[in-house]
Parts: sequence; C-alpha cells; structure tokens
Amino acid sequence: MNPFNVAPADALPLLETWLEGREPAYRVRQIMPRLWNRPIASWADAGELPATLREALQASFPVPRLRRAAHQVSADGTVKFLWELPDRGSVESVLIPEGKRRTLCISSQVGCAFGCVFCATGRMGFGRNLETWEIAAQVREMALDRAYGVPTNVVFMGMGEPLHNWEAVDRALTILNSPDGFGIGARHITVSTVGIVPKLALLAARPEQFRLALSLHSPTSKQRRELMPVEKKYGLDDVMRALREFARRVTFEYVMIKDKNDRPEDADRLAKLAKPLGALVNLLPLHPGGAPGFTPTPPGTIREFAARLRALGVSATVRRSRGLDIDAACGQLRTTVLERARGKVAADDDTGVEQEAGV
Repeated sequence: MNPFNVAPADALPLLETWLEGREPAYRVRQIMPRLWNRPIASWADAGELPATLREALQASFPVPRLRRAAHQVSADGTVKFLWELPDRGSVESVLIPEGKRRTLCISSQVGCAFGCVFCATGRMGFGRNLETWEIAAQVREMALDRAYGVPTNVVFMGMGEPLHNWEAVDRALTILNSPDGFGIGARHITVSTVGIVPKLALLAARPEQFRLALSLHSPTSKQRRELMPVEKKYGLDDVMRALREFARRVTFEYVMIKDKNDRPEDADRLAKLAKPLGALVNLLPLHPGGAPGFTPTPPGTIREFAARLRALGVSATVRRSRGLDIDAACGQLRTTVLERARGKVAADDDTGVEQEAGV
C-alpha cells in the first residue's frame, strides 16, 4: 500500500508500522506533512530527514508524479494542463484564476463512459478510472510549482464522471479537505455529476459540506436523453428525488445550445425543477471547440433566458467562456495532442519509420 494513495488517517498507521524498529516514532510527524501539506518532488528534498531515511523512503514509497505533457495559457489567464500518467494515458486539468480565487478543475477518469454528445471527453470513450493519488496529484503538482501553489477551490468537472469512480474520489475528497491533506475547505470543493443515483446517496452521507453540481442541460427527460445517454439508466425523476435527500444547496449546470435547450418554455420547465430545491442555475455558453455540430446559444438569448429564470424566482448566473483562444473545452487538449501525435506517426510510416505516438 502506498501512503500517497490513501486518506491521511490511513497513511499515518501505514508509515508508523513501516518506521517501527527503523527510526524514532517522532519521525512520522516529519514525514506526514511531506505527503500533501508541504509536498516534495522527491524524498531527497525532505532535508529535515536523515539521508538514510530519505533513501529508504524513496525505495519503499517513491513520490508518484504526473508528467506535464503539454500546457496552454489563455489571454484571460486560464491555464490548461495535459498530464501523462504512468501507463502513458493522459488527463487534463484547468486552472482558472479570478481575483484572489484560483479554481482548479480536475479529472477523475481517463475519458468518460457516459457519452454526452456536446462533450469532447464523452466522445473519446472510457479508458480507465484514475487512482486516488492520480486525482490528488493534479492538485499536488500545482502545490509543487511556485508559479501556481495550492488552489483555493477545486471542482471535479474535468474528464470523467466522478461518481462512476466513487471509491477513489471519496478518498481524494478527504485528502483535499483534511487538515493533514491539502486543507481546502469543503465548501470550496465541488463534485459535478450527470446523476449516478446510487452514488449520490454516498456523497450525501458524508458529513463535510462538499458542494454538488448536477450536469442537467435539459429540463425534460425526453430532451435530456437526446443530449445525455445516462438519462436512459438514471431518469430525471429519480435524480431529482435523490437531490431532495441532499441537505445542501445544489447547483444545476446548464450548457446552452442553440435550438436545443434555450427556448422560453425550457426556462419555465427548468424553473419548476430548480425552485423547490432552492437550486442555483449556472448557465454556461457551449464551448465551440468541444462540440462540433452544435452551435452556442447567442449571448443575448442567454441573458433573456437568465432573466426569465430570475423572474420566476430562481437564482441564475451566466458564466463567461474561459480559454476560448486555447483548447480549453473538456477533453479538447488531449484530443488535439493525440491527433497531432497520430499525424506524426502517419507521416513517419510513409517513410518506413515506426514511432510510438504517445502524448
């Protein structure tokens, strides 16, 4: 078992057992902060520990890292990262600065099994679940870089469906929130889901005040089924019933697609879902780079849609698109890099040279 891959409460006894008979017991209090509080790139950097202990830690528990395969910086300050995993798979995270707030959008899976038609990640299919350390490492890599530091907010809105990888996400939430982890307040951590009903109950059972965002995108089951195949398994009525058991304010994420879900009657139906829950509705302009074949709703129509919701007693915000000058749509940078790599392989194959694509 690796201490980086478990919650802090489980990492502590693991390290205590490993240290027994090897070093004084107090050493564990020096080692634990180096996992997440004051992370190191390698045990060699933990100068407060004797060299022999650093070498032993490196041999037994090497510090797992994500390799930065690519990154892009937008004119609006948004930074998109593509991380290469040990098995050569890759995932994305996005850092969004806004005043003193630095929100990191992280991934929980390689690809996604749920196939939302407007999402680049959904179109690439499912690769595998991320391990706990791979989820937490997206934050850890920020902490290791002096240019960024530990984010103030974390949202599980990157690649994958967090509740489809619940066990790893459950542990990662603890690492992010725990004082012995990154110490990010629970109200600054948001889990976004398409509505995996059995797992919603597990998230609701956690005592911390983690935020929940439902990827709704349509106010009716029939309309939602056209955009989100998950509706066939977990219908809107069942999802709404599960949300009523969630004793915290819920946010509805609603990507606005021209002529699909942006009519006045859509706003009226959406208000009927949101108002009984006191839900906040986030209206998101469709990011054109992530959804070929779909057209973003015009800004004026989005404002009218938001005004109609507010007139019906629903809190609504309009999010501006970030990173329009880079591959900021979910899954877009990974797709771009893979396509470039495949193009290079194809060119090399023409000359009789074989080369692995990778990322």
